[in-house]
Amino acid sequence: MNGTEILGYIAMAMVACSFLLKDVIKLRLVNAAGAVCFVIYGGLIGSYPVMGLNTFVAVVNGYYIWKAKH
Repeated sequence: MNGTEILGYIAMAMVACSFLLKDVIKLRLVNAAGAVCFVIYGGLIGSYPVMGLNTFVAVVNGYYIWKAKH
């Protein structure tokens, strides 16, 4: 197993675990961090669909986190 594959598993675990959280802000923070990891992973494996979807997910999470703080 190489570093790229490990990053993919870390991203997967973060996104999956985020759905176990009750606090919506914490859920979105962990989910966004997982999405950012997936963006990096997608870049490393050359997968634009992985990068595109997870960029969208990270931006949406960021928007709702920002909206909740204001």
